[in-house]
Amino acid sequence: MSDTSKDTGKNSMWGGRFAAGPAAIMEDINASIGFDQKLYRQDIQGSKAHATMLAEVGILTAEDRDTIIKGLTQIGEEIEHGHFTFSRALEDIHMNVEARLRELIGDAAGRLHTARSRNDQIATDTKLYVRAAIDGIDAALADLQKALAKKALEYAGTVMPGFTHLQSAQPVTFGHHLLAYVEMVNRDRGRFQDARKRLNESPLGAAALAGTSFPIDRKMTAEALDFDRPTANSLDSVSDRDYALETLAAASILSMHLSRFAEEIVIWSSAQFQFIQLSDALTTGSSIMPQKKNPDAAELVRAKIGRVMGAFTALMTVMKGLPMAYAKDMQEDKEPIFDALETLELSIAATTGMVRDMVPNAKALKKAAGSGYATATDLADWLVRVLNMPFRDAHHVTGTLVGMAAERKVDLHKLSLDEMQSVEPRITEDVYSVLSVDKSVRSRLSYGGTAPQNVRKQARKWLRQLS
Repeated sequence: MSDTSKDTGKNSMWGGRFAAGPAAIMEDINASIGFDQKLYRQDIQGSKAHATMLAEVGILTAEDRDTIIKGLTQIGEEIEHGHFTFSRALEDIHMNVEARLRELIGDAAGRLHTARSRNDQIATDTKLYVRAAIDGIDAALADLQKALAKKALEYAGTVMPGFTHLQSAQPVTFGHHLLAYVEMVNRDRGRFQDARKRLNESPLGAAALAGTSFPIDRKMTAEALDFDRPTANSLDSVSDRDYALETLAAASILSMHLSRFAEEIVIWSSAQFQFIQLSDALTTGSSIMPQKKNPDAAELVRAKIGRVMGAFTALMTVMKGLPMAYAKDMQEDKEPIFDALETLELSIAATTGMVRDMVPNAKALKKAAGSGYATATDLADWLVRVLNMPFRDAHHVTGTLVGMAAERKVDLHKLSLDEMQSVEPRITEDVYSVLSVDKSVRSRLSYGGTAPQNVRKQARKWLRQLS
């Protein structure tokens, strides 16, 4: 494609209003084709739907419609195969496509822009892009949930320490821990699905801001583009970016969840914890320390929230003071949207890979599960259940026994019965039945608890649901 601005010194698409070409600095700040060319599929898709509708209502002839659609198809193929030359002078994807269409089919190309504006075009294109991204993210998240649920089922009975304040609290199972992320990711999927429902209205036909006097059929174009309905207010249609903000908000929350999990993977794979092992496929070495095996994939996922949440903040800042309707400020929405959603897709893929790759170290996990007097709550519960002791009293007795064990530098189950009875005479030999980590996790049978049979049931339920 030739650069149509070379001969005239200006963007000829503007018509007669501007006699002089733009200053170089204006072209630099104004052009968006460097990034909005990503929207070429959506732009061509929207133009085909618009042309078809214009012919249906009698604004275009059937011959012009067919010629336009054929030309648009050729342009799509040229871009797909790298044979299309984008022009900065033509500013954006809409004008680049239209200029090339005019080269291919002549005057019929100029009729395509009847009853629309670049304002409703870009709103439509961006909605189509975000909607497709949401669908791709949802599929990737379902895959992540499957990976987590499969691993949870495999290690449903593998005991590990449960933490609060990153201090050993109570024994749980590795499978139970992984299922917590299945639940978190499911809420993330719900947020994206909610955002998709609200964005699925077509702005096409709202024109610049006031609608059009041409007898167009907006329901027809909405249906052709798989929208639920056309937007109901032309001003709102071209000035709304809520759909992008809501999607980026959901993306930020998901990135936070992925970052939390990535941090756990970093901790778990350290030499000090040795809870899991990651293969060479998802770790790197050191340029100076040959023994190192760095969890770089996890560290990068942990950091990506900065870009995703930054995109949300950037777009919120762009939109916060804008009056109705369209303003050029909105051109600044594309790069954050593109970068955040692409970053998120990569983070999900890396996380899924790490879940499938990780191998838990059952021996280290069990040893850690028994440290820090993790079965103290089980002892307190036994005092309540067997001796009918008020929980606050049981808490005090247990704390005293923990202090005794700490002073002797032994675990709770290593205290003799005589030592325990010196604090509470009614304690019997049966107390030792609750002081092992295996018995502790098996006893947590309440709905949502960590008992292995619960974990297996929940993991199988998720796998059925996700299949």
